[in-house]
Amino acid sequence: MKKLLWRGLLGLLFLIVLAVAFAVWFMLQRLPQREGTLPLSGLSAEVTVRYDEWGVPHLQAANEADLYRALGWVHAQDRLFQMEMMRRLARGELAEILGPKLLPTDRLFRTLGLRQRADEQTAALDMSRPANQALRAYLDGINQYQATRPLPLEFVLLGIPRRDFTPADTYAVAGYMAYSFAAAFRTEPILSRIRDQLGPDYLKIFDLDWHPEGAADHGARLTQADWQGLTKLALLSQDAVQQAALPLLEGSNAWVLSGARTASGKPLLAGDPHISFAAPAVWYEAHLKAPGFELYGHFQALSPAALLGHNQRFGWSLTMFQNDDIDLVAEHTDADHPGQVLIKGQWVPLTQREEAIAVKGAPAERIVLQRSPHGAIINTVLGPDAGPTPIAMWWTLMDSDNPVLEAFYQLNRADTLAAARNAVKGIHAPGLNVLWANASGDIAWWAAARLPQRPAGVHPSFLLDGRTAEADKPGWLPFERNPQEENPARGWIMSANHQPASAEPVPGYYNPWDRALRLQQQLQATPSGWTVERARALQLDVQTNFGPRTLAPVLAELRAAATNDEERRLIDQLAAWKGDHRIDQIEPTLFWQWLNELTRQAMGDELGDEPGSSGVEALRRTRAIEQALPRLLADPASPWWDRRDTADKKETRATIVAAAWQAALQHLRGLYGADPATWTWGRAHTITHVHPLGRQAPLDKVFNIGPWPAPGSREVPNNLAQPFGPAPWAVTYGPSTRRVIDFAHPDQAQGSNPVGQSGVWGDPHYRDQAEMWLRGDVRTEYLSEEDVAAHVKQALRLTP
Repeated sequence: MKKLLWRGLLGLLFLIVLAVAFAVWFMLQRLPQREGTLPLSGLSAEVTVRYDEWGVPHLQAANEADLYRALGWVHAQDRLFQMEMMRRLARGELAEILGPKLLPTDRLFRTLGLRQRADEQTAALDMSRPANQALRAYLDGINQYQATRPLPLEFVLLGIPRRDFTPADTYAVAGYMAYSFAAAFRTEPILSRIRDQLGPDYLKIFDLDWHPEGAADHGARLTQADWQGLTKLALLSQDAVQQAALPLLEGSNAWVLSGARTASGKPLLAGDPHISFAAPAVWYEAHLKAPGFELYGHFQALSPAALLGHNQRFGWSLTMFQNDDIDLVAEHTDADHPGQVLIKGQWVPLTQREEAIAVKGAPAERIVLQRSPHGAIINTVLGPDAGPTPIAMWWTLMDSDNPVLEAFYQLNRADTLAAARNAVKGIHAPGLNVLWANASGDIAWWAAARLPQRPAGVHPSFLLDGRTAEADKPGWLPFERNPQEENPARGWIMSANHQPASAEPVPGYYNPWDRALRLQQQLQATPSGWTVERARALQLDVQTNFGPRTLAPVLAELRAAATNDEERRLIDQLAAWKGDHRIDQIEPTLFWQWLNELTRQAMGDELGDEPGSSGVEALRRTRAIEQALPRLLADPASPWWDRRDTADKKETRATIVAAAWQAALQHLRGLYGADPATWTWGRAHTITHVHPLGRQAPLDKVFNIGPWPAPGSREVPNNLAQPFGPAPWAVTYGPSTRRVIDFAHPDQAQGSNPVGQSGVWGDPHYRDQAEMWLRGDVRTEYLSEEDVAAHVKQALRLTP
């Protein structure tokens, strides 16, 4: 018996060892190959790929076609699953691999029409253009990798089949990146609801001029079901992307200094685009070199053209322009004209098409997509929750040719002012601020977007009436009328998502001035002698005046709300607070929890505060809320202070301020205990980089990176932004890289990656930069041959 038992144990041990060995072999097969020699069809000559200590590939090829084919191959071996997820999100095909829970996301993106628009654009491509030839070679490299190498672990777990990537996938992903800053999608419904249901006095805090134009005032009053549907649509527009754990464009800092202001005498460029965090991160870094072309670039999935880049001669960074390139239009129907909408006295038929959405483990779902002359009918995505009024979405992306790939291909080569200016003209959507400099001494900024003309008096912050001419777009403004500057006399240019100075205001959803003002003050305070180190310190600044100026009008009322000495000491700390957000402080924790409670107390009775469907929640997700709250607190006569659900009494600002203070204290005590010294910002404010599979336990412990205590906050230069809501706060977006380039030494440019180069779990470069990035450390982006050769850790040869 003992012998049998012993043999059984030996057999079990053998099986365990065998299983472990198989698991190790399985994972090793899927790690990126960065050494040796591999064949790549279509090459005309060998391409060398040298990897530095951070896993960044430095590619050298005999010509551009070989260069881009090799780029596609190496990009795919680090990021194939990210590419697959991005195209499936943009084309509305996630439910096919993730099941019915992703159906709402797929319905939304099918309704937006990115898939159809991408197919139309690529059908019209001139493949003789160098940019399109580069795209074809790059996609061929991706497809060869996918066809010949073991598929990533995620493909195996989810059962994703191999399928070639096409130019239409690239254009769909570019459309998704434009959609990801669709602030109008989240903002226009809630502002229109406030205007039409509450009235102009409630709009004053948003600093919007009151205009009588708009759907409701022309008699096309939306029903309560319409408003509820639009609120759900606004929430879905953000939740859909977060569910997929893929990047959204959010904001950014960038500034450029002329040589007169720097210690080196050459221009200095600093930029940190703010994008939602995920694992892997959005940017893939690669150094490309072929005869006549060299660039150290930051690449987006499925694009052969770098969206950020530099070389020895020039470089650029980006911020979001924040211009309003979407209009929501309320259409008019009636029972006598089914399938038609009334436009300027004429009944016009809706066009429609049917699409099938494949669903893993369930039958395919068929959806009918409708379109009016104003754009796609978007609220049908909600089905029976949509409300009776069709809402169309006009979008620059859908009404312009938007040659964005061509624009960035040219920008990758634009070493003169004229060449850069000509390149950015092709960026139509999303709107981007391009800040550019060259080693010759030029600096420039262009607000790159195709700006529509709108009829006089029409306010695009509200839903428009489809029956009238207010939804018309008579034409486009010429690029020369976009906000822009070249070599200004002051010697610096800064962009931080604030409304730019221009001869004519551009409608948009701009961020509060606080972050831009902080950057401007620091740039002005040091008129000369700027260095890379000083620029880095400014990128890591965690202070603005937003908190102090928001608190200032109500400090006396807060003091009156204190019930004991401990509370009075806490309010004294808030009164002395400078608006900084370090992990050891308690003031930011107090401030943001109190501000959240104040929003709920002041606005919940008017807009609803039910989790998942309320107007307060929708408003919290807009940039309008941070513009509005300081004005609300400065106005004791605002109607928002009086609660509608207490008809027998009239609340005041002091009433709401006090109630919010006590609610904030109760919430924080429930989370962290009675001792306020433990309510530190680093305990409440953390960062985790979430992988698409890390949305579910226990895979979150495997694929996600973090959590860690995080400094910074919303609207400070180190913009590690948390959602506007109750503590605890998980950071959602922030600097996707922190680049600083002094054009006296462009080969010593500095940058960072929030997690690492690789998207392959188990690879040493999956998370090797995460903690150094959080500390604010950077690394050199090697550009010179001497530096590249000195830092080679692995080398791969791709041969014909």
